[in-house]
Amino acid sequence: GLSELRARRDELSGRIQDEEAERGRLQARIATLSRRLSDTSESLAGLRSARAHIDRTIAEMDTASGQILDNSQTLLDILKEEMGDLGKAIEP
Repeated sequence: GLSELRARRDELSGRIQDEEAERGRLQARIATLSRRLSDTSESLAGLRSARAHIDRTIAEMDTASGQILDNSQTLLDILKEEMGDLGKAIEP
């Protein structure tokens, strides 16, 4: 009986060592993945910030373009009126 218990203990000790080694490998893998996740999160935050800046710039440029078009149209309308008035003043 005692030799059977010792054999069982040795078997369990081997399995414990195997499981501890596997746990160590998994913990190392988790640490590596955690670092990668952190790096990726930082990169993603930077990319999102850059995109938001570009979005704001595009919106500002769209607004400015619209204002330029409106102002150009107003200027054209005024020039047309003045040309019409000038034409009337020149006519004999």
